[in-house]
Amino acid sequence: MQPTGHLRGDAVRVGGDARQRFYDARGYGRPLDGNEIALSRVEAAHLLFRGDLSGIELGGDAADGSDDPVGFERFFVASAAAADRFAVRFLVYSDLRDRGFYLSPAREPWPGGSDAPSDAVDFVTYERGQTPDTGKVKYPIQVVGERESVGAAGLAGRTLAVVDEESDITYFAAAAGGVEGATGYEPPADLTGVLLADRVVLWDAPEGLYERSFYGRPLTGRAADVEGALQLSLVEAASLAADSRLSLSASVGGETADGGDTARSDVEADAAARIVARGRDVEGERFDRRLAVYRRLRAADAVPKTGFKFGADFRTYLDVETVDDLPHSEHLVRVVGPDHEFSPRELSLDVRLAGGVRKEMVFAPTAIGDGHPADGDAPTDADVAWLSVDRLTP
Repeated sequence: MQPTGHLRGDAVRVGGDARQRFYDARGYGRPLDGNEIALSRVEAAHLLFRGDLSGIELGGDAADGSDDPVGFERFFVASAAAADRFAVRFLVYSDLRDRGFYLSPAREPWPGGSDAPSDAVDFVTYERGQTPDTGKVKYPIQVVGERESVGAAGLAGRTLAVVDEESDITYFAAAAGGVEGATGYEPPADLTGVLLADRVVLWDAPEGLYERSFYGRPLTGRAADVEGALQLSLVEAASLAADSRLSLSASVGGETADGGDTARSDVEADAAARIVARGRDVEGERFDRRLAVYRRLRAADAVPKTGFKFGADFRTYLDVETVDDLPHSEHLVRVVGPDHEFSPRELSLDVRLAGGVRKEMVFAPTAIGDGHPADGDAPTDADVAWLSVDRLTP
């Protein structure tokens, strides 16, 4: 005959040989005195669902005041009313158990409480076949419903288990890390361009700027009689200007930038300020975050190009030797604010699209600090984080 559990507060106590039967052999619950164990509501519901408990006495929590043991249906409904997000947590717990994992609630005094990297984690899952006593954590699981939001801050290191409206579960692994490239070309320091409404044109760009480092896009055509003209995006131009590699000979709607006796350093600073100001006019303060991420990628010897076709801010090439022999891009990068809240649908769309085109999805939560002045200068103090998210099959 299977044992009966007794609900006490938010835990279910089981006596008899419960320690040997459930904790020692299968990693359920936490030991109490003697052979008694305490189960979380989710663990108790799973054992009740499997038929390993004959019932659970609700005591004072029973709606009718009865002390008679209840079965799975009544315990599940009572727990869903008493415990936050019980239904979705139960579904994930059951799924991972069916996949052969032992797992513990990620809260004290359960074994997983000391192993949880964050309060947002619901369960810790151990290496297959290992128990909470001896096991190494394989997945810190954060359970969310498809209509909940997930903060970007602190997400790295967790495994998201998203439960959709039909109770299907999708797992995502979130990891920290950076993007490191091996593109060695250094742009020259004497570039001159014209600032247009939303781009900069270099009329006599050196060949290597595009061919070796993939800056811009040539202004070409079948019947073109113009050579060396290169169009730069505002982000590309602002980055070059901030590095004192680009000055402006003119800007649409403004006076020339290098007339008179103005020193070149002043011209370069003026170029950076004008381009950044134009970028903010075009897309608001988001331009600062995109520029900060672009510059961080270039500093890591990666080549960022627009990710518009993929619904991202950038796609990246890690090792460009020549555009004529261009490799596939490796990442899609989307820039978000430091307090960004993902919707699971948003994550699913981005990660699915990146996987479909054989790329890694990277989010860049970016905060612009004191280096975001009001006079149009490029941001100099940016905190850029890297968050890689991928589909996972446990």
